[in-house]
Amino acid sequence: MTAFLTWYFLITFLGWLTFPLAFILFPAFADRGYTLSRAVGMLIWGYVFWMFASLGIAQNDSGGIILALIFVVALSGWVLVNRKSEIVNFLKSNLAPLLTAEILFFVAFAFLAFVRSANPELNGTERPMELAFINAILRSPTFPPQDPWLSGYAISYYYFGYVMTAMLARLSGIAGSMAHNLMTSLIFALAAVGSYGILYNLLAKADYGQQTMDRRPASSVYGLFAPLFLLLVSNFGALLEVLHRLGLFWTKDATGQYTSAFWKWLDIKDLSEPPILPFQFVPDRYLWWWRSSRVLQDYDMVGNPLEVIDEFPFFSFLLGDLHPHVLALPFGLLAIAAALHLFLGGWRGEIRLPWGANININYTGFLFSALLLGGLAFLNTWDILISAALIVGSYVCWRASEDGWSWERLEDVFLLGLPLGFLAILLYLPFYLGFSSQAGGILPNLIYVTRGAHLWVMWGTLLIPILAYLVHTRTQYSEEEKPNWKLALILGLGFTLLLWIFSWLIGWIGSYIDPDFVSVFLSSQGMTAGELFKAASRRRLTYIASLITLLAVLIPALAHLLRRPSTIDSGPQPTDHGPSSTVHRQSPGQFILLLLTIGVVLVLAPEFVYLRDQFGYRINTIFKFYYQAWMLWSLAAAFAVAWLFQNLRWVENIIFRVLMAVVVFAGLLYPVFGLITKTDNFNPAFGFALDDFDRIKRDNPDEASAIQFLNTVPNGVIAEAIGGSYTGYARISTYTGLQTVLGWPGHEAQWRGGYAPQGSRNDDIIRLYSTTRWDEAQAIIDRYDIRYIYVGQLEYGSMPVKEEKFRAHLKAVFQQNSVTIYEVP
Repeated sequence: MTAFLTWYFLITFLGWLTFPLAFILFPAFADRGYTLSRAVGMLIWGYVFWMFASLGIAQNDSGGIILALIFVVALSGWVLVNRKSEIVNFLKSNLAPLLTAEILFFVAFAFLAFVRSANPELNGTERPMELAFINAILRSPTFPPQDPWLSGYAISYYYFGYVMTAMLARLSGIAGSMAHNLMTSLIFALAAVGSYGILYNLLAKADYGQQTMDRRPASSVYGLFAPLFLLLVSNFGALLEVLHRLGLFWTKDATGQYTSAFWKWLDIKDLSEPPILPFQFVPDRYLWWWRSSRVLQDYDMVGNPLEVIDEFPFFSFLLGDLHPHVLALPFGLLAIAAALHLFLGGWRGEIRLPWGANININYTGFLFSALLLGGLAFLNTWDILISAALIVGSYVCWRASEDGWSWERLEDVFLLGLPLGFLAILLYLPFYLGFSSQAGGILPNLIYVTRGAHLWVMWGTLLIPILAYLVHTRTQYSEEEKPNWKLALILGLGFTLLLWIFSWLIGWIGSYIDPDFVSVFLSSQGMTAGELFKAASRRRLTYIASLITLLAVLIPALAHLLRRPSTIDSGPQPTDHGPSSTVHRQSPGQFILLLLTIGVVLVLAPEFVYLRDQFGYRINTIFKFYYQAWMLWSLAAAFAVAWLFQNLRWVENIIFRVLMAVVVFAGLLYPVFGLITKTDNFNPAFGFALDDFDRIKRDNPDEASAIQFLNTVPNGVIAEAIGGSYTGYARISTYTGLQTVLGWPGHEAQWRGGYAPQGSRNDDIIRLYSTTRWDEAQAIIDRYDIRYIYVGQLEYGSMPVKEEKFRAHLKAVFQQNSVTIYEVP
């Protein structure tokens, strides 16, 4: 409880301290960036600290963290001194939405902290890796931080989120094993209040003139739909689990066996198997909640099934992984907010480029956008392109509202996009200098197609309100503003056709560049190139429902987005140049159309291409792209519901509200039953706790004592048993932050694009423990500069340990029952 309150007050004070910065960053917003101030504070504070530590200006310690905070507070204080009266007047006149945001943040933070305290274990999936990074950063004197699982190397991964976690852990004086769970809870809360702020600002600007202020009370209530759809509403996976557990659509055949044409047709793993008797309402199949993140099913051309990851936010928080795609959520929302602000005409100004061209944006907006985009790449590299597309797209739409749609808009893309991308990379250059990745270009997806049924299971809870909004939107414009259906059809169908042609073109080019790879692929499918083309095309036509669904969103969205937007002189509006200026305003509904368009591109792209990595097919591309699309579409769905609730009349309103009640009920089945299953009805066997290290103390007290001892010794490389990913190996480096010679080999290969940096480490460590010759062991110790040698149950269980040589030549600095730690002089 103490740690939770410490973090709550720390991040709340940070938000208050940095609100003056948010106030001048978001002058076009009704809340002036208040709901985003915590995320803005974390981004700027984290960046300043990381840069100070990377350049040697400060150490990676409490003093360096406080120095960075003083810098941020001084910057914010300067703004406060110059804009004090404006800020005070704003706070006095906007208490209701600001209080709503504060309550939402506390409730969201407390809710997920309570959930994590009911199952705080960090011994599965990616959690050991994440904990290892947090502890390694806490242990590193400077940046870049040491790689805990590959001695002699720095981390080669996007680790900015773990720097932020370590900062809060160090200031609050808690261990990484507790900070992991608290940071997961904090990210949930930041995402809740950030999404609320975006929808609140959209709805508050939905009407012009005097009606704007009148809409704010309703906006503060309807804004809560955003965290509902983003963080709680899930896919239809749990609904299917309930129907399956109830035995619906199953019948007995002549032999007494249960069969079902429906479940066989649906073809979702495990659900095609008969349910367990007796039937009941609550799902209880082993790991049923896990299967909801795997509702898509791929098959190669010979019928072999391949698992696809289609994770969504509540699954992430239920699972408890603090992976980069989760850590980036609040900052992805911050990028959406920046795009919205630009869309609404914020950051007006002019930047003259060296070659004479101009960008119609002020230096404040340009610099903050670059800082944000660079930070997103550092948080989760996949995010930068999507967020950049959104920000540049918003800029282009705003420019179109003033000058119309023409080829000059293409020029705007490059004029803003290229300098912005260059500065984003330059601001985080120390990170890129030491970063390597497994990604190796684009490969064609020729054979894997998402079935329409699976697409609707995944996206139905968001698509239903979105499509309802699009249907309603087509009646909302005057004759002069009618949608551009012709251009939308050309772009929508043309883009899809180009993706299909592009995928085959890549394949054709690849047959010349790497004919052996193509030959192996064709052989694995049992087809010639011509046969593959025919079979793959036939498969796409068979499963065309998914494509039709996506085009049903894309084409109307483009048609309404590409109409000539109306602009209105809305009178005096606050800007970052002074108290007021005249602002041309666009309809916030058009921004939703932009979100829908980019979301469709993210969902559609993996149907034809995927990023080359060690997985060898589109599993990771679907995972990353779908997660980003959920963020965009959930905000669109929330806006759609809020808008239609206020604008539909009589029978239409009643029907829509009933429909949304059914959809939300179905979407909330997953969090309700998932929490019951994952927390054992909130009845943890060992009580509620946020620190996973309590589990270590219970399960292996000798190892717990050894870890506590190692957390007090000087830094150095430690030798321990090496094993595969998602196992108990590398546990000492994970909980101490000390570098081990080699942790999980598979993960290191993913981070560095191959196994070459590992060399013979695995074999060398086995020889270190198993050899009887001291000279051979000493050579290995010298090669990897090993300082500590850990001998415990896992070492004895995985290798033929010959401990006598250590006893004869090294000092045992720790010994407790089954664990001994030797130190090299």
